[in-house]
Amino acid sequence: MLAIVDVGGVKRKVNIACIVDEEHPIASCVGDWVLIHVGFAMSRLDEAEAAETLRILTELGEAQAELEAMRLSAAE
Repeated sequence: MLAIVDVGGVKRKVNIACIVDEEHPIASCVGDWVLIHVGFAMSRLDEAEAAETLRILTELGEAQAELEAMRLSAAE
């Protein structure tokens, strides 16, 4: 059960077995926002949840970059 998804503009194959069932068939996945972890769509999200998740992940990435810069600066 693989689907092609767009992750930040990059197309990749993701296993959708965890989000497909009798109430949510494969065809109902088209256009949905999903939480992806290690190549698996783990759950469906509404657009507001997806936007908030992306915002938090961006903040975490920025914080990680700042910590790495501090670590490199301290090593010098």
